[in-house]
Amino acid sequence: MRSVEDTRPKRGLSVPVVTILDDEGQLIEEDQRSLVRHVVQNGYGADVVFAAGTTGEWDRLRPDVQRQVIRVCTEELAKVNVELGVEATRRVESWAGVTAHSPEDTLENLDFAIASGADAAVLAPLSIRGLSDPVRFVTREVADLLDARPRRIPVFLYDNADIAADPKVPHIRTRQVKALSRLDFVRGIKVSASHKVLGNYTRAAAGFRERGEFGIYVGNAMLIFDIFKPRTGWIGSIAEHWQRYRLRGGLPIGVVAGPANAMPREWARGWQLCRAGDGERMERVRQVLEAFRVGTRTAGGKRSVACLKRALLRQGVVRSDLVAQGTPALARPDAERFDEAFEEVRELARENLVSTWVTRSPIGSPEGAELGTPQDR
Repeated sequence: MRSVEDTRPKRGLSVPVVTILDDEGQLIEEDQRSLVRHVVQNGYGADVVFAAGTTGEWDRLRPDVQRQVIRVCTEELAKVNVELGVEATRRVESWAGVTAHSPEDTLENLDFAIASGADAAVLAPLSIRGLSDPVRFVTREVADLLDARPRRIPVFLYDNADIAADPKVPHIRTRQVKALSRLDFVRGIKVSASHKVLGNYTRAAAGFRERGEFGIYVGNAMLIFDIFKPRTGWIGSIAEHWQRYRLRGGLPIGVVAGPANAMPREWARGWQLCRAGDGERMERVRQVLEAFRVGTRTAGGKRSVACLKRALLRQGVVRSDLVAQGTPALARPDAERFDEAFEEVRELARENLVSTWVTRSPIGSPEGAELGTPQDR
């Protein structure tokens, strides 16, 4: 048994990749591999590729397709890391979403992720049906499975009220986070919630940092522009003190951004500038990313997954923008409205950012732009 106690959570941008499907709901492997390379952008994009998460429609995929996308993303990312030739600390990590509708399928997914070579697993315990005690499930069943395997991987919790099995229990309770953060293999949590709820988690994790870092990842991605916004003057000083109080357990170490499927370089740049506290440049990136968010609403309501797939199709990354059964689709004329909005967003990106941080399309795509060359950020 190899301990994961010394594992350090990966910092930076995590991209929860969409799942590319054909008209029978089967994974298009070639396109999924193309997507992995697209979000990495030769070292200018994702720090983590997160497969089979919410944006990946995990709850609408058959178990075999969910495991297939984990395998494909992990395989392709291993190839990409070799090609990039970066040192171990800068390699892009593969995280596998292992949550399923039942505890049994969740454990099978975790076992598969380990066997596939994933760097970490992401688990949303409140999304598993029929699970009355999420802490016991992790401390017993998950721990026992990891202990029985020669290769153990870190587990990151995922809290998102939108996918909770019981709407009356939308978030993991603070005391539960405290209990789970004591486990050596539980290394952090992704929080898709308000600033207030996010602060609850940072405070809960603060008491256990002596045994290793417990990472907090922002799931409502646009929040990073508020969390890291520089404050000036006496009003700004008060706001900064209030910010520190809300997040007194520590600042988040990463962001999980679904829109980064379509705009990985822009989101990577946004995270860098937020961490650096460069207010002027932060605002220029924020304008671009906010314009994309508004564009997805312009296309007839909240159809974010469908819009992401449409954007990837437009960029020549994939050949199918079909969504899984049950996911809101994007049809005409909404698709055309989104196309127009997306082109405006891309033009704004070219105006607001230096070319290095504008997402490139694949070689051979209709746009004909290459991905650039790897270098230190």
